[in-house]
Amino acid sequence: MPKSGSLFPTDDNYTNFLRSLKERIRQAQIRAALAVNNELIILYWQMGREILSRQQQEGWGSKVIERLAQDLKREFPDMSGFSPRNLKYMRAFAEAYPDEQFVQRYAAQIPWRHNQVLLDKLKTPEQRLWYAQKSFENGWSRDILVMQIESDLYTRQGGAITNFERTLPGLDSDLAHQIIKDPYNFSFLSIAEEAKERELEKALVVRIREFLLELGIGFAFVGSQYRLEVEGDEYFIDLLFYHLKLHCYIVIDLKVTEFKPEYSGKMNFYISAVNHLLRTEVENPTLGIILCRSKKKTVVEFALDTVHNPIGVSTYKLRDGLPSTLQECLPTVEQLEMELEAAISELENAEE
Repeated sequence: MPKSGSLFPTDDNYTNFLRSLKERIRQAQIRAALAVNNELIILYWQMGREILSRQQQEGWGSKVIERLAQDLKREFPDMSGFSPRNLKYMRAFAEAYPDEQFVQRYAAQIPWRHNQVLLDKLKTPEQRLWYAQKSFENGWSRDILVMQIESDLYTRQGGAITNFERTLPGLDSDLAHQIIKDPYNFSFLSIAEEAKERELEKALVVRIREFLLELGIGFAFVGSQYRLEVEGDEYFIDLLFYHLKLHCYIVIDLKVTEFKPEYSGKMNFYISAVNHLLRTEVENPTLGIILCRSKKKTVVEFALDTVHNPIGVSTYKLRDGLPSTLQECLPTVEQLEMELEAAISELENAEE
């Protein structure tokens, strides 16, 4: 016979039951939202295709857009999305993607406003496809998508010099190469060009959210100045991360100078130490990324030629400084202090 229980159970079985129902509901909500988005994007593409076709075959001018917007708004007063501006986007959308299968497979996987961004900011189908895929995979918001396009992530992705092809298995090599950019964009930092390595590291840790966004999906922060002890001696890693897709530790060494061959030897030591002291049997070999202000391709290739641990070398860019002509127009610190003192004095006199 079934075990009798309370009308309002509070045990672990009920808690687990409630948790599973919540998860099913959330998944259903996500699937429903994706289905609605998919239908909406396909509708917009079909409308855009019809507008484009009529204009091309019937010779209709641009004024038909205005009339169509008014008539659709009159027929569907509770629906948004039929403004003249949006109808023009639909036409451009259909013109940019003539293949409906392509639209269903890629463009329909991201929101309409994301597709508008791709139309506005990108010209080639290859780049639009790449950003659409990355946006879907990483769950980028519209603002993040704009930022990634403006920082030219497409050309920076996988641009580092590495020895991954020789030191990692095929699939791991491809994925590891994709996660490294060149250059990294640190424009979110407010530090001087002549900042020292420790200052750069501290600034990145303070802005760790932006730093993780720039590194890309999959990076989890472990620590800065991470301590390792080898035969009684202490060594400190600038930044240590763990990558959730590669299932490995990633050591980052920051340099404020051009790449030097000895940097690869230091990184090789760090990677070996992490492999022996932190890595478990289920984890893949540790990767190293050396971030420098600049690098010479041949010097890096020679330095990595006989290194057996996987290392990549990339550069980074800080926020661009003000043009000299603009700097000359700005007040000095002393002038600002004088103006501030004068303003405070005037305020005090007015209160009296």
